Amino acid sequence: MKRFLKIFGLLVFAGLVLWVFYYLYKQSKQEPVTYEIESPFKDNIIKKTVATGSVIPRQEIEIKPQESGIIKEIYVDPGNIVKQGDRIAQIQIIPEMIEVNSAESNAKKAKLAFLNAKTEYERAKELYNQKVIALSDFETQELNYNTKKEDLEAAENHLQLIQEGVTKKMGSQTNTVIRSTIDGMILDVPVKKGNSVIKSNTFNDGTTVAIVADMSEMIFEGMVDETEVGKIEEGMHLMLSVGAINEMSFEAILEYISPKGIEENGAIQFEIRAAVKLKENTFIRAGYSANADIVLDRRDSVLCIPEKVLQFSNDSTFVEVETDPQTFEKRQIKTGLSDGINIEIIEGLSKADKIKVPKI
Repeated sequence: MKRFLKIFGLLVFAGLVLWVFYYLYKQSKQEPVTYEIESPFKDNIIKKTVATGSVIPRQEIEIKPQESGIIKEIYVDPGNIVKQGDRIAQIQIIPEMIEVNSAESNAKKAKLAFLNAKTEYERAKELYNQKVIALSDFETQELNYNTKKEDLEAAENHLQLIQEGVTKKMGSQTNTVIRSTIDGMILDVPVKKGNSVIKSNTFNDGTTVAIVADMSEMIFEGMVDETEVGKIEEGMHLMLSVGAINEMSFEAILEYISPKGIEENGAIQFEIRAAVKLKENTFIRAGYSANADIVLDRRDSVLCIPEKVLQFSNDSTFVEVETDPQTFEKRQIKTGLSDGINIEIIEGLSKADKIKVPKI
């Protein structure tokens, strides 16, 4: 048994020695590491920031009724083009009974006063024709008659206005017909026939009957982070990428930067607005989401290299330049503007140099 264990141990030892020699042999046969090579090239370096937001009409109006009542008829649908003064809807006024009773009472009183004045006027006229009374007395009765006649007409008009929202003398001018106040497109009609609506007053904004917007003039509204807002200024050019129209971009001019920031998700954001230059035969719907590229700085046709080849030591920047095939030496360089992928080379390299790409 001892002899067997001794032979087994010798075999294991011999196997380990053979494995070590085989491992060292394999290591010596490994191929040398070959590094990729990059060369400096001419390109445009553009540093930009991105603002997210949406494209909306510059002028968007909520149309509200001038009287409270019930929607009797709707004349438009979303998407229709309207002119200023075009009919949007008509309402039926539901008057308050207290106002109606008061107006009816005033109308009856005015009628009684008118009938009495009419009788006195006719009597005075007959007496004047017989030269029984003076002209001044007759003119007094005539004035009273005309005054009571106007009072009766005013009381009847007031009653009709409360009940119907329009008088005979007003013709087409009526508060029951809701009209567009601008030229534009109907974006939304949030009410339906039969809905109750109320007019604007001290305690209520009123019911929105329709939303009209001028779609020929659009603006971009977005948010910029506080770390970038100090680098932008009014008049800068923006390139808009609209999410629903991927095949084209739109130019815009920055015209407003909010002086006050808003906290969103723990970061301070500043609102910006830019006028969009629309293209012919292109329709942008209100509310499209969009991203705006704001150019902060740029260098055109400068020597640059990919940032991935850079190496850093303290405050210095280096690259490894090939002197012989797969042989490199460190060289200090001076860099300029970066766009996050490529970086400008100010000095230290030429277009003919070959640079090592470090393995990660």
